Amino acid sequence: MAAATAFGWGNAVQIVLGTVLAFVFGYALTVQPVLRAGVGLRRASGIAFASDTVSIVIMEAVDNGFVVIVPGALNAGLGNPTFWWSIALGFVIAFGPAWAANRWLIARGKGHAVMHQYHHEH
Repeated sequence: MAAATAFGWGNAVQIVLGTVLAFVFGYALTVQPVLRAGVGLRRASGIAFASDTVSIVIMEAVDNGFVVIVPGALNAGLGNPTFWWSIALGFVIAFGPAWAANRWLIARGKGHAVMHQYHHEH
């Protein structure tokens, strides 16, 4: 959202760009250790998709939803504290539901549970 705000792009673009980047970076951070474990890119991408999609969707929906309901947050500039605290507090609020969903998925052998076989001590 900071980049879109800095460029003066509209609110919808801010939310879409922030969400797209969350998926890109979320998947990229998951793919790296899977690739290091010797898995090919196509399979590693599928593992990242399976393990991270639900939590990223929840994080983005809750965080963006919170920022949207905070009066003035979407129109606040980078120098306005409302811009920063609304994003930060949105992340804090979103963490709980995302954590709960991940825990529920892991207990059923899904979500981040599909990653466990690729974690190695180095």
